[in-house]
Amino acid sequence: MEKFTTLQSTAIPLNIENVDTDQIIPARFLKATDRQGFGNNVFRDWRYHKDGSVNSDFVLNNPKYSGSILVAGDNFGCGSSREHAAWAITDFGFKVVVSSFFADIFKGNALNNGLLPIQVTDVCLKALLAQIEKHPETVIEVNLENQTILAKDINLLAHFEIDPYKKTCMINGYDDIDYLVNNIKLIEAFEAQKTY
Repeated sequence: MEKFTTLQSTAIPLNIENVDTDQIIPARFLKATDRQGFGNNVFRDWRYHKDGSVNSDFVLNNPKYSGSILVAGDNFGCGSSREHAAWAITDFGFKVVVSSFFADIFKGNALNNGLLPIQVTDVCLKALLAQIEKHPETVIEVNLENQTILAKDINLLAHFEIDPYKKTCMINGYDDIDYLVNNIKLIEAFEAQKTY
């Protein structure tokens, strides 16, 4: 995984609640086991019409919005437990998803794949969505070490929670195996103290 410390980016507002994992990546695209290529089909049924033409009304197809932060409605990532949803979002280019609530399994999958899910209050989420929709050029700053999200244009500063272990992994670019390998000396020292 890539290291994540801070990020400054514009954002894309997905002002839809209860976005489930089948909407994020439809089941018919789950045939591959490689993480690459899923971004092409993220939100496929919303980004394209049934005839394959681009749905210009969908926010991800609107050229005025860009960035590596997705600000989504409440209850993001509900539904089935497919890890492919996190793969698709990161492969599309997002590094952060902001919502007022995440499904637990999606949240875990996101953190395991280098995607930072930031849970904020309903009031904070509504303010962010309104600001981005009105001013797409708004830059949002995410500081993982301080666990803050900042939108200077509206003087919005919010703190978010993250599991300390997952925070360490993201800051260092570790997956679970990398974490163990990088702590091998501590593990060996602990094992040496044990008496059997």
